[in-house]
Amino acid sequence: MVAMGAFARITACLCLFVAPVASFYLPGVAPQDYARDDIVNLKVNKLSSTKTQLPYEYYSLPYCRPKTIINSAENLGEVLRGDRIENSLYQLEVRLDEQCKVVCKIDGLSASQAKDFKGKIDDDYRVNMILDNLPVAMVKIREENDQPIKTYERGYPVGFKAAIEEGGEMKHFLHNHLRFTILYHKDVETDLARIVGFEVEPFSVKHEYEPPWDPVKPSLETCSPGRMQYVTHGLAPQMVETSEEIIFTYDVVFKLSQIRWASRWDTYLLMMDDQIHWFSIINSLMIVLFLSGMVAMIMLRTLHRDISKYNQLESADEAQEESGWKLVHGDVFRAPSMYATLTVYVGTGCQICGMTIVTLCFAVLGFLSPANRGGLMTAMLLLFALMGVAAGYFSARLFKMMQGTDWKTNTLNVAFLFPTVVFAIFFGLNMLIWGQRSSGAVPFGTLFALFFLWFGISVPLVFIGSYFGYKKPAIEDPVRTNKIPRQIPEQAWYMHPIFSIFIGGILPFGAVFIELFFILTSIWLHQFYYIFGFLFIVFVILIVTCAEITIVLCYFQLCSEDYHWWWRAFLTSGSSAIYLFAYSSFYFFTKLDITMTVSAFMYFGYMFIISLGFFLLTGTIGFYACFLFVRTIYAALKID
Repeated sequence: MVAMGAFARITACLCLFVAPVASFYLPGVAPQDYARDDIVNLKVNKLSSTKTQLPYEYYSLPYCRPKTIINSAENLGEVLRGDRIENSLYQLEVRLDEQCKVVCKIDGLSASQAKDFKGKIDDDYRVNMILDNLPVAMVKIREENDQPIKTYERGYPVGFKAAIEEGGEMKHFLHNHLRFTILYHKDVETDLARIVGFEVEPFSVKHEYEPPWDPVKPSLETCSPGRMQYVTHGLAPQMVETSEEIIFTYDVVFKLSQIRWASRWDTYLLMMDDQIHWFSIINSLMIVLFLSGMVAMIMLRTLHRDISKYNQLESADEAQEESGWKLVHGDVFRAPSMYATLTVYVGTGCQICGMTIVTLCFAVLGFLSPANRGGLMTAMLLLFALMGVAAGYFSARLFKMMQGTDWKTNTLNVAFLFPTVVFAIFFGLNMLIWGQRSSGAVPFGTLFALFFLWFGISVPLVFIGSYFGYKKPAIEDPVRTNKIPRQIPEQAWYMHPIFSIFIGGILPFGAVFIELFFILTSIWLHQFYYIFGFLFIVFVILIVTCAEITIVLCYFQLCSEDYHWWWRAFLTSGSSAIYLFAYSSFYFFTKLDITMTVSAFMYFGYMFIISLGFFLLTGTIGFYACFLFVRTIYAALKID
């Protein structure tokens, strides 16, 4: 009962913490006030598809083009995401409703243009637009507890496929008419307006007009405000065929809204399944409570009793009769094989851990809001480069403790091993994407910027951290190491390294796999993820779980007189990355509709990079937890 009461109090505290954190954010841009009849230009962004994961520029399709295409300034994260923000011919006058404005007319689609439209419709591509830094979205009404709730679906489809006659051949139809609904919040005193919503309803309509076509004042028979005739879904749709004439039009409707500017992203970020996140938290907390109980039992009962009994032994003969973890005190701090590689992994893990913690702190405080497109990825890249100093420092401290001498070579390995693997995969994928002529291909100017981050910032900081880490006195072992290694007795089957390592990775993965589903959905199904309050708590639970499972298994290993704990401590919690990659494979085949080979390569390439980073992160957490545990218990022994 006491334990359940404590658990209830913990859950209540988490509720108080997450509720405000998950909803609070700083939009990242200053509000823009508009007077009546101000001209606002609508910008176009990439074409995106969850089927191919390959973004394309808006003007890669034969849409209406301005005479001069102007690219908006994009940050590093936007370029890496494939965003290409450009100007368009769509123009709005604030608080002025307009009907059937003609954008342009294509006299006849060429065979290649028709093929391009059909290809994008087949691959379920969606058009993305931006107005006042808000992405365009289609309104979807969902029901929760028998109450209708308004949600947004980003972008609108390029078109659709349908059969003209029942059982007939499927034809391609284009969305060539857009009805924009602009929600605005008005200041009563100044009469100025702020845009708080950007909604769209696409239509496909075969526009008709009485020839000849007047490009200055075009008059359409299918859409005429003067005759009170408006576009509806009941009109004949616009088919995509060679030599087909297409007229692009749009409506604008301004609606007064009670939504304030600071809350305008709430509908985009609306979380319909928050109960699942709470289940994830409670599930993870149960794992932590179970492991904490085991660690407490080991530390407070077993270890305390063993240490007291060992310290009271009066003779060396009595000490020789002892068994278990106390007998390996002369070998437990013997440097492992391939210790230089271990220090490189641990140093890189510290770099990733520092980047993750600082990024999550900024995200929880609201500085990485979706309004700042690409901000999250930009912040992660910059922080990874800056955390090079932590990688060099912790790697050098460990390397010197293990009596390594060639610290410069070790520092080079820290600076280049993980980034080289990542860059090689990234560059290979980038060449495949470039071959598809996708806007997701990173231009060479951005590659140069990435090289500058790596060689100009990260590598020097790794050397600086390594210099100061190696300059400090070496960490002293609490007990002396014997010159002759002790014979390790034969181990039980369940203490085999491979078995215990794979078992150790299950619980850390189990603590995060529910939240992992939402993260993968955000990345690969193009949805907003902004519940960093939940994610921060899950990350803390992950740290505790990795530390505790490694300590428990390390204790069992030492009790069986096996002192080769260094690598096993790293691999025990690090093996959770294997389960992460396996789960991402399961997600690929069950949740995604990717059919292109290039897209599949891209998915598994990026998920391998994420899994590798997760391996180094969790492995480092487990290693340092076990390192501190081993030093603590052996420092308590009185050994002559």
